[in-house]
Amino acid sequence: MNDFLYREVPRLGRRLFRMGISGSFGLDEAGCREALERIQYVFWSTRMKALTAALREALARDRERYAVSAGPLAGYFPGAIRRAAEGALRMLGTDYLDVFQLYWLGKMSAFTGAVREEMVKLREEGKVRALGVSIHNRPRAGKLAEDSILDLLMIRYNAAHPGAEQDIFPRLAMRRPMVVAYTATAWRQLLRAPRGWKGRVATPGDCYRFCLTSPYVDVVLAAPRSAAELRENLAAVDMGPLSPDEMGFMREFGRAVHG
Repeated sequence: MNDFLYREVPRLGRRLFRMGISGSFGLDEAGCREALERIQYVFWSTRMKALTAALREALARDRERYAVSAGPLAGYFPGAIRRAAEGALRMLGTDYLDVFQLYWLGKMSAFTGAVREEMVKLREEGKVRALGVSIHNRPRAGKLAEDSILDLLMIRYNAAHPGAEQDIFPRLAMRRPMVVAYTATAWRQLLRAPRGWKGRVATPGDCYRFCLTSPYVDVVLAAPRSAAELRENLAAVDMGPLSPDEMGFMREFGRAVHG
């Protein structure tokens, strides 16, 4: 079971609990503190006020326990890249970020030569330890997995959108960047019955376990709205990987949701 719940991540030089957290949906400060008692991988932005307070405290206690990812809200120019990285260090009271990543490559950021050069400089200076992007363009992500400066790919992967299994996962072997899956519930679409569906509906836990059952996914992100949701998510992943029957259900349900 520990092999399911934890993963050695060479790109970050540590063993991580495989569920990560984002503060995107308003988990309060007490809930964030509770999450950080167990969760290690943190997707953070300056907009996540409750998570900021809890994370600063956690990093002050035990910096090496946590892997923190941050990035620029708009990543088109080298100056913005550096300002975002150094601003995050100040806000969190830490000397380095584990991951510095561009968000939604092609929409909110551009992987230009100048941007790549600035990212590499930050890594060489020790201000960031790993470089990543979040990306929806699967063929491009596959190419970046094979040949790029990147240590991490944050990708959409869920039962309704399993295309990474064809376009990205087979291309990881050469460099083996870290893979973080997000949108596990397909923006909650997987938690509702599609038109004409008569069977049971997936739970959030089913969705997170679907992602983590893939050997190619290192961490899946959750963004609970409450401490109760957080506890439910953690209890679900404690159940381990999906059984063949459970996986069959998730794939069938995912196809129905996708339409």
